[in-house]
Amino acid sequence: MDVLLLPFRWIYRGLVWFANSPRTLIISYLLMIVVAGVLYSHAEHKSAADSVWWAVVTASTVGYGDISPTSFAGRFLAALLISTMVLLVIPLITAHFASRLIVDDDAFEHAEQEELKADVRRLRALVEEMASRQGIVLPEPDRPEPAGGPGSAAPPWERRHRRHRLR
Repeated sequence: MDVLLLPFRWIYRGLVWFANSPRTLIISYLLMIVVAGVLYSHAEHKSAADSVWWAVVTASTVGYGDISPTSFAGRFLAALLISTMVLLVIPLITAHFASRLIVDDDAFEHAEQEELKADVRRLRALVEEMASRQGIVLPEPDRPEPAGGPGSAAPPWERRHRRHRLR
């Protein structure tokens, strides 16, 4: 089953890489326009300028109608360009800019988290020392069991795959 999902994982990783790089998104968009324009000029026997104009208008889904494909290859290219733009490129660009707008200013940085953990350890040591001076026995702290079971140090996604492989 993992072998069947492997291509989808590669596609997903590629999309994440594209979505996290505005430079890659813009270059991909421009490359799609140029390639679609060149292919359209060959399929419909139009000039390069008209073909690039057609690609921009079609990719933006405006569709002025001043230039439209008449051959099957041209129409197929138009459908492919529109589908790719609407289902892939535009959502990736939108998601990238939306993720930049949604920033949690109150989120702890890694250094702050480590400092808090060190403070808790020092406080726990002080409480244990004070309790021992007073002759008080402290209960053991409740520690949650790891999600993969006892002694599991692997991240959840690796534990899930390991379980499926064992079956």
